[in-house]
Amino acid sequence: MTHDSQPPNSDSRGKDAPKSGLARYLPLAVIGVAAVLGAVFLKDVFSFQALAENRQALIAFRDANYLISVLLFIAVYVAIVGFSLPGATIATLTGGFLFGTFPGALFNITAATVGAAAIFMAARWGLGERLAAKMDAGEGAVKKIKEGIDENQWSMLFLIRLVPAVPFFVANLVPALVGVPLSRFIISTFLGIIPGGVVYTSVGAGLGEVFARGETPNLGIIFEPAILLPILGLCALAALPIVIKAVRGQKGL
Repeated sequence: MTHDSQPPNSDSRGKDAPKSGLARYLPLAVIGVAAVLGAVFLKDVFSFQALAENRQALIAFRDANYLISVLLFIAVYVAIVGFSLPGATIATLTGGFLFGTFPGALFNITAATVGAAAIFMAARWGLGERLAAKMDAGEGAVKKIKEGIDENQWSMLFLIRLVPAVPFFVANLVPALVGVPLSRFIISTFLGIIPGGVVYTSVGAGLGEVFARGETPNLGIIFEPAILLPILGLCALAALPIVIKAVRGQKGL
């Protein structure tokens, strides 16, 4: 009887609780540490100057090992995005420089989507599920915000991808914190980054001439009217369902 009075597995429960808590935040912690170390030690590694200095070696390696070059490039790009390392823009330019606008854009967009999914999963594992549950259980303004996001998830996801002013890292975190499904996040990310990805990949595809002139590429091209206006048009199209729902709600339709 004395043995039965003791709570079963009390020691294991005491050990598992803190371990599970630490494990939950470990992926985000690893990403945070990698981002800080990358900002300190890799800022000159993934740079336009480094690309210019190593362009001949990169082209020679690509010509001799095309498939390996593609796989290595995608792996490096995924690591850059997944660990929030500096150089995502340079990686996109490199994809265009090495592989052309197509299939370079496909490689860039695929790698960026996989890296974004890694951050999304880390954030949802660490904070997202609990925060989304608290928002669902909340009341007042917090609950209304969560309900508004849930009702317009596709539109909101496409908007944060299409608007150039939204940082890529923020666009990866916010959906995880409000309970967006992984499949929906991946689809909206892949499709939403196509316009910007194609633009920067095409800039990279023209780097040969830029290098020959000793110049640097115009990375502000995405803000030029010929590029920006169509993207803003896509933003307006993505926002249209939200506007229609708001108008219907006000009119009681």
